Amino acid sequence: MSGIVYLVGAGPGDPGLITRRGAEVLQRADVVAYDRLVHPDLLRLAPGAELVDVGKQPGQSTAGQARINDVLIEHARAGKVVVRLKGGDPFVFGRGGEEAELLAEAGVAFEIVPGVTSAIAGPAAAGIPLTHRDHASWAAIATGHEDPTKGSSALDWQALARAPTAVFLMGMERLPEIVASLLAAGQRPDRPAAVIERATWPQQRVVRSTLEKIADVVRRAGVSSPAVLIVGDVVSVAERLERTKPLAGKRVFVTRTRTQAGRLSTLLREAGAEALEFPAIKIVPPSSWGELDRAVAELHRFGWIAFTSTNAVDSFWSRVLATGRDARVFADVRVASVGSATAEALRACGIVPDLIPPTFTSEALAEAFGAPRSHMSGRAVSVLVPRAAGAPDDFPKTLEAKGWRCREVTAYETVTDADSVDAGRAALDAGVDAVVFTSGSTVRSFVELWGKPPGVVAAMGPRTAAAAEELGVRVDAVAATQTLEGLVAALVAAV
Repeated sequence: MSGIVYLVGAGPGDPGLITRRGAEVLQRADVVAYDRLVHPDLLRLAPGAELVDVGKQPGQSTAGQARINDVLIEHARAGKVVVRLKGGDPFVFGRGGEEAELLAEAGVAFEIVPGVTSAIAGPAAAGIPLTHRDHASWAAIATGHEDPTKGSSALDWQALARAPTAVFLMGMERLPEIVASLLAAGQRPDRPAAVIERATWPQQRVVRSTLEKIADVVRRAGVSSPAVLIVGDVVSVAERLERTKPLAGKRVFVTRTRTQAGRLSTLLREAGAEALEFPAIKIVPPSSWGELDRAVAELHRFGWIAFTSTNAVDSFWSRVLATGRDARVFADVRVASVGSATAEALRACGIVPDLIPPTFTSEALAEAFGAPRSHMSGRAVSVLVPRAAGAPDDFPKTLEAKGWRCREVTAYETVTDADSVDAGRAALDAGVDAVVFTSGSTVRSFVELWGKPPGVVAAMGPRTAAAAEELGVRVDAVAATQTLEGLVAALVAAV
């Protein structure tokens, strides 16, 4: 049985910039051999794959490449689907051509999956177009890794100096020599120049100056690799096009469960932050499914079922399916949802909630229920409340005080997730700018695992904020609406 190797371009850094084809082959990979500049989130697209770090450090070449070649051929010949995940585009200074030739000679099947090269994405992320009707009708791309002071150069410095736009990749170590070579070849000293560090990553930085001064400006700013150098009048366009995101450069510690952190992390990255996912909690099944299964079987005896979290929806629905039922069990019961996210989880199961409060809190949900009408009795005033073990009981108590009869059932348990405690501690020691909490349990588990949170603390709603304050944790921002979007908006306002 023969395998196949996919030479995949991972893009410039932002995981959202991988191609659809690249994401597809990652999802069915048996082995992923990845570079050091690949975003960690892309590796999550290959959950069952063996991950092989083949990232080479600057200056490492022959021995490192030989190991990569061996990994690709060995696993492919064993019948595996191998993804060689390379930063940028595999055929733009990525040795993709050499690896493809080697695979062809070895008789190994392969496919090229192009990626977005940082030569284009880097300037674009900084608001610098490679071409512009008023400034440049063509551009040149070159490696900055070659030593321009050596006896003979493969680079045509006169052509690069004539280019209206010149882009250099991997050139930070030799930036002064690159500048000197361009000036010697006739480039104007006052030509606009820019260096984009970690383009499309949350830590992106842009330094602009003139060609003759750019090396000194970069040195004083402490800019390091990976970075892209661009020389040309198009750099001046960035003054009008560059946009700074509100959380640009901020490191935000995300405490949500692994399965739920994705959406929050995406929103944070869209705001410019680096989302650090270190779950403080995890959701586990109750000690026995008996109580919940009986509730599923007896759902027709209730007038209402009230869901106060997406976890309750997920757990309840899993038992509906596990007991051989479907959405028809909800035919004779009205459904209440605490908020929009919970309502969306219900709709994904084919259930449209009958009641959603105007503000997404359990207090607002209890208020929306109101009091039962005088003619109501029996089944009509019975409310099933699936919830976490040990969750606060103020919601059912408030309903009961209004005249409803509530039956609480344990749908899941929330426990501390200690799996990432060491990695989380390392991230905190390296410095974070903010910590976001989505529930009281995330606050309690964070304090148990790592102590008091540093930086700006944002909470999703008053209940989460109250849980934090009970533990002596200062809260700087509380979401006006209990949604992930509201939480990020509150953090932006605080920062």
